[in-house]
Amino acid sequence: METELDAIDRRILAALQAQGRSTYDELAAQVGLSSSATLRRVKRLEEAGVIAGYVALVAPERVGLGLTAYINVRLEKHTDSHKRSPMDQFAAAAQTWPEVVECAALTGEMDYLLRVLVRDMAHYSRFIMDHLLKHPSVQDCKTSFVLQRLKGTTAVPV
Repeated sequence: METELDAIDRRILAALQAQGRSTYDELAAQVGLSSSATLRRVKRLEEAGVIAGYVALVAPERVGLGLTAYINVRLEKHTDSHKRSPMDQFAAAAQTWPEVVECAALTGEMDYLLRVLVRDMAHYSRFIMDHLLKHPSVQDCKTSFVLQRLKGTTAVPV
């Protein structure tokens, strides 16, 4: 469900996305409100689920995760004989793999797109061989490696 946002709400969201550790005084000065009015708006945005949480953004390469792979995964076809669908089984497994930092269900030829962070090619190979390809629902996967990140943002265009 979409939440109605006015121009001030959008300025608050843009400011928090740029600097999530701003004080309410700093945020208020940026958006042109008092600190108390800004606090009320931020709390309302949090309660409405517009602000889903606060995090520290960690540079993967600074913690030894220098290789990013995007993996397209195709699952076996679902039949009525399964008690639990292959998609449910795969989604549950993907949640347990720490290398998978994003998993999206897709339309088209492939079923899922995984964004995977690993140390190096050996780590990638172990992940593929020990986890992904051993999963009973996985029929096929195709990998692309990131050579250069041209744009990377967590900010939503508000």
